[in-house]
Amino acid sequence: MTEEEKIFAGRLFDARTQELRDIKHKAHEACRRFNQMDEYDEGRLPIIRDFIGAIGGKYYFQGPIQFNYGTHTFIGENFFANFNLTVMDDARIFIGDNVMFGPNVSLMATNHPLLPEERTAMRYPDGHISMSEYAEDIHIESNVWIAANSVVLGGVTIGEGAVIGAGSVVTKDIPAGYLAYGVPCRPMRPITEADSKLHLL
Repeated sequence: MTEEEKIFAGRLFDARTQELRDIKHKAHEACRRFNQMDEYDEGRLPIIRDFIGAIGGKYYFQGPIQFNYGTHTFIGENFFANFNLTVMDDARIFIGDNVMFGPNVSLMATNHPLLPEERTAMRYPDGHISMSEYAEDIHIESNVWIAANSVVLGGVTIGEGAVIGAGSVVTKDIPAGYLAYGVPCRPMRPITEADSKLHLL
């Protein structure tokens, strides 16, 4: 079993192996190029397709961005991300259609063991010692808005049409159609027609 296969199987893995470093290096270099380009440069947005798992035809990243693997992230149509998106996609991240992220959103689909000897001194069968990680997928369904400075942890599903308020830390699933916020993030109430802002047109 490869180290990448261990990630997807939910097992401990060694992120410092050459196999995983090579995947990450491609994403890191692509992000570096993207972040150095003018936002009006027509060659900027296509860089995303060079390293991402999949993405719809229409998308926009304000930048700067940082993806860890890139190939583990799958994004639908009509995606928008504001400044400073961080995607730690050690596990897979699935994002639906019409999803919006505010500034400084972080998706953290990775984790370390709590026991220090497992975290920093894990001896693998071949004898090498590693910092160990494990990872769980993130699912963000269609029509979700995640507001500024929010963090979404691995293992979480955010249901369709939900809104995550600014500064939240999402540690558990959020039901579809709910406004949720806080640390930890909790569903506060359903979003209804009473929330309409059409009168501001």
